[in-house]
Amino acid sequence: MSISEGEIRELVQRVLAQCGGMDLPGASCPGGRGFLIEASARHVHLTTQAVEALFGPGARLTKKRDLSQPGEFLSEQRVKLVTPKGEIANVAVLGPERGAVQVELSLTDARGLGVAAPVNLSGDLTGAGDVYLVGDHGMIAAPGSVIAAKAHIHMTPADAARLGVKDGDLVRVRARTSRPVTFDQVVVRVKGSFALAMHIDFDEANGCGLGRGDMGEIVP
Repeated sequence: MSISEGEIRELVQRVLAQCGGMDLPGASCPGGRGFLIEASARHVHLTTQAVEALFGPGARLTKKRDLSQPGEFLSEQRVKLVTPKGEIANVAVLGPERGAVQVELSLTDARGLGVAAPVNLSGDLTGAGDVYLVGDHGMIAAPGSVIAAKAHIHMTPADAARLGVKDGDLVRVRARTSRPVTFDQVVVRVKGSFALAMHIDFDEANGCGLGRGDMGEIVP
């Protein structure tokens, strides 16, 4: 039986989340209430039309590897972000295609480009900044596309019931890292297809000294 990398990662996450009492380096969470914290690097989501404009007529995103959330993947394609004040090359493109172009950066990245990026939940482009995207075939303007993603936790309804939370809740999360910190206003996202994991950006990850396999837990 063939098992994808994403399915393996999901299984590992669930086992680790249920073993919070184990002596795991930098990741001990009592009572089996822990979950992995993952750092999300800068990336873009594209529409089908944007993929063709950037990479050629008929182009589609080509999967390189699965990501931790089922159905999502890192593509082989890369883009350059360009503004009047700067540029960032080799930016990852995630699939599958979406209904709107979205660029997710850290606030450090955004300031380097001279873009005012609001801290929004992924999918919320209210007040989003402007940028140009450059691909192998062409360039497009992407007004109202740049955000800094708000920290959030993906989980299933069963996970939510076990942790005593519901979709849309704002919670505090203690990061069990080399530089432990508590994140406030972390959004709970509940869906049957999600794999349990918290996502933060690289500014947040560097600030708390996040290491591979580090975990967090919801605290009062």
